[in-house]
Amino acid sequence: MSQEVKFNLPASEIPKEWYNLAPDFPVPMEPPLHPGTREPASADDMRAIFPDNLIEQEVTQERYVEIPEPVREIYALWRPTPLLRAVRLEKALNTPAHIYYKYEGVSPAGSHKPNSAVPQAFYNKEAGIKRLATETGAGQWGSSLAMACQLFGIECVVYMVRVSFEQKPYRKLMMHTWGATVHPSPSLATDFGRKILAEDPDCVGSLGIAISEAIEDTIKTPDTKYALGSVLNHVCLHQSVIGQETIKQMEMAGEGPDIVIGCAGGGSNFAGMAFPFIGRNLREGKSVKLLAVEPESCPTLTKGEMRYDFGDTAETTPLLKMYTLGHDFMPPSIHSGGLRYHGMSPMVSHAKELGLIDAKSYPQSQIFEAAVLFARTEGLVPAPEPAHAIRAVIDEAEKARESGEKKVILFNLCGHGMLDLAAYETYLSGNMEDPRA
Repeated sequence: MSQEVKFNLPASEIPKEWYNLAPDFPVPMEPPLHPGTREPASADDMRAIFPDNLIEQEVTQERYVEIPEPVREIYALWRPTPLLRAVRLEKALNTPAHIYYKYEGVSPAGSHKPNSAVPQAFYNKEAGIKRLATETGAGQWGSSLAMACQLFGIECVVYMVRVSFEQKPYRKLMMHTWGATVHPSPSLATDFGRKILAEDPDCVGSLGIAISEAIEDTIKTPDTKYALGSVLNHVCLHQSVIGQETIKQMEMAGEGPDIVIGCAGGGSNFAGMAFPFIGRNLREGKSVKLLAVEPESCPTLTKGEMRYDFGDTAETTPLLKMYTLGHDFMPPSIHSGGLRYHGMSPMVSHAKELGLIDAKSYPQSQIFEAAVLFARTEGLVPAPEPAHAIRAVIDEAEKARESGEKKVILFNLCGHGMLDLAAYETYLSGNMEDPRA
């Protein structure tokens, strides 16, 4: 096929500002609440775990926030990331739809997560912080923060959900290579971890438990702050580089998307792609559809309740207004470790509540069926998390085939699956199960 299918931007087109959706919402978001008083949380309430410069970004109502030059210099190691048209997948599906994907797996850590890890490490370094504690599910956030901390000379400690710690040993080794300390969560390193293990020695862990351990570590260790890889407003802010670049690349392709699709666990990669498009819908009257896709085993947006809840199991975080399955929910041990979170980003949740986005869930075996088809047509082996988006893309493309509609479908391939091959082996050998919530 002679048509150009890859759309690259020069390094000069790395965004100079992050985009914040908050001021464009037609209805303001509800504030986080103090876990004790249930009154709106203040900046003082957050200073125990975050530096002032990131707290400012968490609460800002500015539409654009300048990206510091040291952050842009590191972004230039892999940004701008490519946009590709999946012409071979289109042919395999015999669809008139045009399918495009933004490929974030070209980052050093193999996913979109460094987009926030780098600025978080930068701002903590600027604030004089010597050590960061965090949690990770599949290990993509943990490895990204380990890399960022190494680049800025900060110590990194990661609490990795135990089931992923055991399923994905090479992500743990990536973190070690970048100098991080990694604990399986629940761990013996914290009071809360020891409590959980005393109650259930075989506990597979959850992101809620791992967050509790990381926060306990932060509060008890001098010169330490906490870093979160998803959910919070400032993380969604940092990830907006994805959608901003994609808008320019779609213009290069000469098309605009009818639907934008992304997987959703805590919400960071979906927000990064979707929020700039939602902003254009709200400000310019465009009508691009946005679809968040999640596992049936952890269906936060599709079966959760929109209410205030804790972000962690130990009830130490501020209460966030979000879609939640309950902070004590224990997700089944699926292979998409990055999507095993009981809650959803308050900003993504608010967008869903306002009808600005839709949501859908799928069982695990259908996710890997889609991932294998994508790998066999496009060559790239996707991580299990973005394979959720691929499943929805295939469904939309098949609808277009049935209706004869020439639809433009865009999705975010937020990471590669080269360290998830054990999950593919389980699927290809016919041994994959479909747990449900």
